[in-house]
Amino acid sequence: MSTLDNQSLDILFHNARTHSAWLDRPVPESLLKEIFDLAKMGPTSANCSPMRVTFVTSKAAKERLKPALDEGNVAKTMAAPATAIIAMDMDFYEKLPFLFPHTDARSWFAGKTAAIETTAFRNSTLQGAYFIMAARSLGLDCGPMSGFDNKKLDEIFFAGTNIRSNFLCNIGYGDASKLHPRSPRFAFGEACKIE
Repeated sequence: MSTLDNQSLDILFHNARTHSAWLDRPVPESLLKEIFDLAKMGPTSANCSPMRVTFVTSKAAKERLKPALDEGNVAKTMAAPATAIIAMDMDFYEKLPFLFPHTDARSWFAGKTAAIETTAFRNSTLQGAYFIMAARSLGLDCGPMSGFDNKKLDEIFFAGTNIRSNFLCNIGYGDASKLHPRSPRFAFGEACKIE
């Protein structure tokens, strides 16, 4: 497998930032579809793929989202061209006969609440990270965040389903002039060891 060039690594990692201010430039629906089509290719446990994404783009949908946001996240979310609700389907295992057909993987989860919750959360979080990388690779900026009332958001967007929110990710074209200096990161030896 070949490696990415430095420009690609800059786009995905070195120069990528978490944005809170946005240019007034819409994100086309076709690009939202492309993000998902890339993100879905990342690995998950038994290909379980529990992530579900709701793209909040219209003014009406943003107003529905607003009451679930912490005060500090309202302005930036209302200004973002799109907000992705990265959620998890707690019934993901029902799709395993299709997604992982070579064994009875559904039986690993059916009736096992702890396994369902752990697997859905871990793998939807992984898929959310793939989502961010996919968006960046397509020229978009991201502003992933917590800072919202999961229960309230789930009542607004997922009532009557077994889908639960994980985190939010504002996406669009960030206003780089409003970025703060990059925060420090650990050196390898501070966070890693080789045994």
